[in-house]
Amino acid sequence: MEHAEGRSFPAPRENPDSGRKARPFWSKLTLDLKRDRYLYLLALPGVLFFIVFKYVPMWGIVIAFQNYSPFGGVLHSPWVGLEHFNRFFSTTDFWLLFRNTLAINVLNLIFFFPVPIIVSLMLNELRSAIYKRFIQSVIYLPHFLSWVIIAGLTFMLFAKGEGLVNHWLEAAGRERIDVLTNPDLFWLMVTLQSMWKEAGWGTIIFLAAIAGADPQVYEAAKMDGAGRFRQMWHVTLPAIRHVIVILLILRLGHMMDVGFEQIFLMYNGAVSQVAEVFDTYVYRNGIQRAQFSYSTAVGLFKSVVGLILVVLANRIAKKFGQDGVF
Repeated sequence: MEHAEGRSFPAPRENPDSGRKARPFWSKLTLDLKRDRYLYLLALPGVLFFIVFKYVPMWGIVIAFQNYSPFGGVLHSPWVGLEHFNRFFSTTDFWLLFRNTLAINVLNLIFFFPVPIIVSLMLNELRSAIYKRFIQSVIYLPHFLSWVIIAGLTFMLFAKGEGLVNHWLEAAGRERIDVLTNPDLFWLMVTLQSMWKEAGWGTIIFLAAIAGADPQVYEAAKMDGAGRFRQMWHVTLPAIRHVIVILLILRLGHMMDVGFEQIFLMYNGAVSQVAEVFDTYVYRNGIQRAQFSYSTAVGLFKSVVGLILVVLANRIAKKFGQDGVF
């Protein structure tokens, strides 16, 4: 090829792959596996965990549509269709369980969910690194305590007869309070327990997101005269907004889950009308009464509701221009 000034340049080389068909899917997959084999090997334990403990047990869902018998097994138990679902929805237990589960989760969503965000913002404003690490260590500790210990501490503090708080109230000339057997205080009590145990641990994700904020934006905000609160509101919160949205979507997927262990340990006859939730109901019917098919139908209902909530919340988040889960 000749240039206008007389100099010659080599002709452009043709792409050897031009005109060829796209590689088949399996060929491309094999190439990717070979190229990134160490990364896939690193991910293998996690993949196996989900396959073995999450996907393989899903085969057991079929017993929700059977009258399951341990002697006949899944293959030889009679099919009953939606009989167990009809039975569950027609009982008064359904509305009681739905009310209690939804009430506890709504309280957690209103009061518990924002706490790690607020604590993270407060920790981010601390200037002393030593003091900040000390506070972080203190608020992380309750996460490592089991719910058995949390329940034991609650009984030691608030038991009407021997509780430490009631001893203090009596010494101060005040009347003892009944917390553990008062149905009006049960939802608030389990919400405060969750906040104390998990709020500190929840700050890890938000602190990591805050650390990724661009320092130049803070500098620009300072030059514009923004104070600490303005920087927090207009810089820090927008920087972690996508993390807040994703965690909120995931939290909505657990609106039918309360946590069996916590409720079971705090359960007593006096608060049964406000403490019975789907998790404890499944335990009582599935384990104690051996109604395996019925309890599986209840568990499947919870899962379907959670899936619907996640999909709807994800679509709403994307409509408002936020990053969804998928």
